[in-house]
Amino acid sequence: MRLHSYVLDHDYGFAPNPFYDVCTLATCKPSIREHAAIGDYVVGTGCAKRHRRGFLVYFMVVDEITTYDAYWADPRFEKKRPFLRGSKVQAFGDNIYHRDPQTGEWWQANSLHSQRDGSANPINVNHDTKSEEVLIGRDYAYWGGFGPEIPAQFRDFNGADICAGRGHRNHFDDDHRDQFIGWMISLNARGYISRPLDWSRTR
Repeated sequence: MRLHSYVLDHDYGFAPNPFYDVCTLATCKPSIREHAAIGDYVVGTGCAKRHRRGFLVYFMVVDEITTYDAYWADPRFEKKRPFLRGSKVQAFGDNIYHRDPQTGEWWQANSLHSQRDGSANPINVNHDTKSEEVLIGRDYAYWGGFGPEIPAQFRDFNGADICAGRGHRNHFDDDHRDQFIGWMISLNARGYISRPLDWSRTR
């Protein structure tokens, strides 16, 4: 079991997508999506520019891993396809990629990662599709912009800060990992708890 920790620059409920009783990481963080395994923990923390550094945004336990094509075609996750004229939950759906069966090229749904006119954004397509894996977790807690502050002992545990800064961090010694996971579990919080921080920046 590994712990993958990173800082969320933006929090729209898109990456991760914590809705419909399942947390999914389907865009951004291709390195985490590429290397995470079933049973691993993924943890997102707040960023300094939103004055949330050192606070939990979410955690999830990976219990299923699928691919973009399978995610798009799976009826269980059809509701996670974005619908920009719907509610915010619908608008920030993360089920946005699949390959064109004729050309094999990536098709990107109109979404947060698209151009303003709805066309594909090649920068986001190229970044997201560095990994085709989608992480799925049903054991999760998502606090959005209202998560608890991470105790000081996990901010500098033998030089390994849970708040990863740039990129992500997944090299923690076993004691650090287990103590931090124990603290998260002790919060006794599960599922979607509070709204995404950056919803206040949208209409």
